[in-house]
Amino acid sequence: MIVERLYNKKYHQFLEKTKGFTNEVIYPHAIESFFETLNDWSQFYSLEDVKKWFLEKRKNSSLSVEDIPLNEVSGWDIDPATGNISHCSGDFFTVHGIRVNSKNREVDISWEQPILEQVGYDGGLLGIIKKRFNDVPHYLCEAKEEPGNYGKVQISPSLQATFANLNQAHGGRKPHFAELFISRADNINVSILFDSWLAEDGGRLHLKRNRGILLEVNEEEEINLPNDNFIWLSLYQIKQLLKEDAWINPHVRGILAHV
Repeated sequence: MIVERLYNKKYHQFLEKTKGFTNEVIYPHAIESFFETLNDWSQFYSLEDVKKWFLEKRKNSSLSVEDIPLNEVSGWDIDPATGNISHCSGDFFTVHGIRVNSKNREVDISWEQPILEQVGYDGGLLGIIKKRFNDVPHYLCEAKEEPGNYGKVQISPSLQATFANLNQAHGGRKPHFAELFISRADNINVSILFDSWLAEDGGRLHLKRNRGILLEVNEEEEINLPNDNFIWLSLYQIKQLLKEDAWINPHVRGILAHV
């Protein structure tokens, strides 16, 4: 009954009633984020429209992945003395072995395994752009192809790039929106809502972390979408899509867990 009454009110009426609740214990935007999740306030698409868009992206994915022998992978070298694998640029990541001893697992155990190590350890930038349309918050996401993705395409942050990619070690273009995140502290049109190092999977990745960022641009700031892989989603829509089978990637989850 309470929720039904809330649904019958307008979004900004909710916010007016909560102005006195904000204090130092919670994030300044936490109360608004709570109301964002109560209903779909999107100014662009219905949830069904978003689902159709995503399914089309998966259906029409240009990504083709073929398993090949590791010693046939071009651009990567295997050190004959150590067996370690590294990229010819000296960037991206290496693969080496570790020996592990632990008394805090299921049993007292030791094991050996290969592990991926990011060059420099710090992986890259994971950033989501928040922007208001008609004063309602939206989050810019991308339907992004990755070779190891379940389903090939997953809904990813506005920017998802290693520092190697940002430095264009691959010889390609700089990722979309990279400069907005790189220069975030000096941009008067940007409010930084979250900016912190996020842990990665320590079972497969050696000492890796990524910088997770949520920034809000002024409503007047123009954000040009480079293609239709990018879409503005409401927080309600993102949380609803978490119910689908591996549609939302872990980086979106990690950043928006902050709100």
